[in-house]
Amino acid sequence: MARRAVVIGAGLAGMLAAAALSAVADEVVVLDRDELPDGPEHRKGLPQGRHAHLLMAGGLAAMEDLVPGVSMRKHLLAAGAHEVPVANGMVALTPEGWFRRWRHPGPQMVTSTRALLDWAIRVAVLANTGVEIRKAQALELTGSRQRVTGVRLANAEGAEELPADFVVDASGRGSRAVKWLAGLGVSDVREKTVDAGLVNATRLYRTPAGADRFPLTIVQANPYLGLPGRSGMMLPIEGDRWMVSLAGTRGGGEPPSDPEDFLRYALDLPDPIVGRLISGAEPLTDVHVSRSTSNHRRYLEKTRHWPERFVVLGDALATFNPAYGQGMSVAAMGAQVLSRELRRTGLAGDGLARRVQKAAARSVEGAWTMAVSQDVWFPGTRGGSPGFADRLVTAYTRRMIRTATASYPAASAVWDVTSMTTGPTRLLRPSTVLATLSGPPLPPAVGAPLTKEEREILRELDRTGG
Repeated sequence: MARRAVVIGAGLAGMLAAAALSAVADEVVVLDRDELPDGPEHRKGLPQGRHAHLLMAGGLAAMEDLVPGVSMRKHLLAAGAHEVPVANGMVALTPEGWFRRWRHPGPQMVTSTRALLDWAIRVAVLANTGVEIRKAQALELTGSRQRVTGVRLANAEGAEELPADFVVDASGRGSRAVKWLAGLGVSDVREKTVDAGLVNATRLYRTPAGADRFPLTIVQANPYLGLPGRSGMMLPIEGDRWMVSLAGTRGGGEPPSDPEDFLRYALDLPDPIVGRLISGAEPLTDVHVSRSTSNHRRYLEKTRHWPERFVVLGDALATFNPAYGQGMSVAAMGAQVLSRELRRTGLAGDGLARRVQKAAARSVEGAWTMAVSQDVWFPGTRGGSPGFADRLVTAYTRRMIRTATASYPAASAVWDVTSMTTGPTRLLRPSTVLATLSGPPLPPAVGAPLTKEEREILRELDRTGG
């Protein structure tokens, strides 16, 4: 008898989960209520789709395992994405100072529009598997507390029931999984939200002539001043363009939608480098603003009962403040967990769904801790405030970042964790602790660590007189 798997949501998490399921299911059906674009175009179902996205090395490594016969790295780069080595292809101002740039490249990030990432992944999965996408809205799960047996959906013809041997909810931030589970008798799902009130504002610019190799530039928010956070980022994307995303927290830090105010905001950041760059660049779009940025977690792995053959992944499981660039990588790692367990037991393995849900929670935990431990320090954050343990962790973390600004061993540890190639325990290895306690061996960098050529590009672009 043919085995069918159903995935709810055709975004990045859903398509990667579908790829994992295609190795063991005879039929994989992906449901999405949106009309999906034929190319790398923005769609309504991605509230943060117009803003900066960083695909970390750990997330890309997970993707490499998921789509048969395809190197996702090569596929994304061929589609127009950029690869950025974090150790020397990026300039970053942290609350503890500028990171130095090193000869060794370190982990690689992939940058592009979110629209290109989603489209390229969807194309790769559809071209290399038997996955099918249907335009439909999932209404509820069918089955019982013991086992999910399918999905009730609505499409152009009306409502129908689609039986399934396995169901994955990857429907994103607006997932109704908690309500659906309650309908099956699983009503003890605990949820938590930590919301710093972050607002994102993004505008695209044409890459200025001769500036195509200018490094990705980040000015991070400082959560430790007792003031609203403000940050800015310029990253290269496909089509010879720069994406510039500004972000700020509630209480006066929010970036504006007006183009002139957008530039002034960038110039008023802790360092004006992003504003100086764009002051002489040609804008290609208006400023797009969005506010769906809270950290929200569903502790599905902690429920007393969990139905067989149902898993929740991606933003449907947890969302993170997008300033930390973790969401896509966590989604890819969740799909990788699903793939690993499916290869071991097949669709019908006893306890499969519970094992996947618990294992997926481990990558969520690291990302959640990293995001929330900083967001709780911003004034006006709702849902969390720093406690005694947070203060101890923050004291160590700040000292470690200060060391990492001028110590390659410490910086390497930070990059490994933020790139999600290893877990947070990397920061507690004896070599890292020793480097942290010893402090930075070099003096702090004075200003952005740019090459002579990059300084000349900045000077030529700068229309502010800075």
